[in-house]
Amino acid sequence: MTSANPFIRYRERLDSYAAVRDGRMSDDQWVDIVSTLDDAISGIEGHGFVETPVTQATELAEAAGLDIDLWIKAEPHNVGGSHKARHLMGAAIHMLVAEALGAPKTERLAIASCGNAAMGAGVVAAAMQRPLDVFVPTWADAGIVSRLTDLSASVHPSERREGEVGDPAYLRFREAVEAGAGAFSVQGTDTPTTFDGGRTLGWELADQLSDIDALYIQVGGGALSTAVSMAIPSARLHPVQAEDCAPLRRAWDLLAPDFDFAAAEADPDAYMWAWDDPQSFATGILDDVTYDWLPLLKRTHATGGEPIVAPEELVVSAYELAHAHTNIPVCSTGAAGFSGLMTAPPSSKERVVLLFTGIDRSG
Repeated sequence: MTSANPFIRYRERLDSYAAVRDGRMSDDQWVDIVSTLDDAISGIEGHGFVETPVTQATELAEAAGLDIDLWIKAEPHNVGGSHKARHLMGAAIHMLVAEALGAPKTERLAIASCGNAAMGAGVVAAAMQRPLDVFVPTWADAGIVSRLTDLSASVHPSERREGEVGDPAYLRFREAVEAGAGAFSVQGTDTPTTFDGGRTLGWELADQLSDIDALYIQVGGGALSTAVSMAIPSARLHPVQAEDCAPLRRAWDLLAPDFDFAAAEADPDAYMWAWDDPQSFATGILDDVTYDWLPLLKRTHATGGEPIVAPEELVVSAYELAHAHTNIPVCSTGAAGFSGLMTAPPSSKERVVLLFTGIDRSG
């Protein structure tokens, strides 16, 4: 029987399942680890991980003047209110499997986030019964901070120190990791196992909808787009950023036309550095560095896509149209991929998928 839990359903594809494939653990032991954690999450959240819906969005496409076959994968009702908990569940499974096989226990976890990633981390860490340090910007949403406190997370508003370059919350997170905390992040650069959970979204989507031509996916740190493209390699990938925070497109333009990724790997700072004064209505994609930029641009190039920079007025319009023409309670960040589709739609009628990823907490 097919499991409702995507981590169990797709377990044979997960990197964490290597312990079963190579004989260090039985399938029953692996499934028990995941089921126990998911049950604990359900006790906190009211539900665990289940398949999230895909819906056709003809009315939304027509409202935007797009002659395409538009579909939406909706994650706002997932654990923690977004897709982010998928990444963190993947990382948690890796951690628990390793510990079951004798690795030292990671006693304390840490993450930097302005919203949905922190919420996902808060729920999963609470289910693991591990203390969590959450480093947030000074303007973090008070409701999110309150919920994190309810989950027993320690929240640390992070101010910029004199002379610093880059996101102060991320810098404080790195200090915590260097001091011994386990990186419990949605960035593959800090937590490589984060891709494992993110790919479940792509595998699930591919089983729900065939013949996908293009994916338009909003980008902050880059792990979501990278993971989904890994899972659906035949679809053209268009990562989307806002015009006042577009370090990914800047790196793409510096790599063009030769796209010498070996040179980029050898000298990454020549292509990716902190964006000065990032701003957007879609606050969740204001990572001043696209942390997973290199694997993301490799996936984008391999699929024949390119990064899109959306004008801010379309970032706002994407949110407004999504609320007017769908019943998905998506936040401004979660709808931002739609702004990229409106900015650079396909030239022919294609099957296009958007990921509406986070719940609207604006009231």
